[in-house]
Amino acid sequence: MIPSSSRQPVHSSHVEGFGTVTITPVDPAADSALIHSWVTEERARFWGMAEAGRELVQEIYEDVDRRTTHHAFMIGRDGEQVALFQTYDCAEDRVSEVYEVRPGDVGVHLLIGPTKGAAEHGFTGNLIAVFMEHLFSDPATLRLVAEPDARNGKAVALLERSGFTLGPEVELPEIDLPEVYLPAKPARLTFFSRPASH
Repeated sequence: MIPSSSRQPVHSSHVEGFGTVTITPVDPAADSALIHSWVTEERARFWGMAEAGRELVQEIYEDVDRRTTHHAFMIGRDGEQVALFQTYDCAEDRVSEVYEVRPGDVGVHLLIGPTKGAAEHGFTGNLIAVFMEHLFSDPATLRLVAEPDARNGKAVALLERSGFTLGPEVELPEIDLPEVYLPAKPARLTFFSRPASH
């Protein structure tokens, strides 16, 4: 049995014609089984966790949970968990080695859960819009930075459709620490500056 999270949403927004979208911090114990089922699917291969067991997934998110610079969130739609979003302080991440970090830069990762049935037009766009609304509600956030795998054309195109500006292709360096290992990867930097209305 999958334990249910006791964590409360940090943001909730009703999207007309779509439903209520909630953003809740990942509970590693309660959410690791679901996250594991997502990240080990072939379509999630660029997430880099295809070979990970459930216990390792839980350990990874326990590590994220302990950090003040990196955060992970489950995104719900009308009570059903549908996506995983992560944010990080760009200055405290390997991305800082490949571009000049500005004050107010917030890094973002996005993994949409598997959909049941036919693809729903605007589904991912609505989730991203709510997540941006949440991030830009913090006046300190001035720009979002994403660095999808350069070989993941779908993710790059999605970010472009969502209003991100394409930056250069870079090589993110390998990270080999006792608590985390990340292989080097080709990435495409993309940027989204704070809208003037915020």
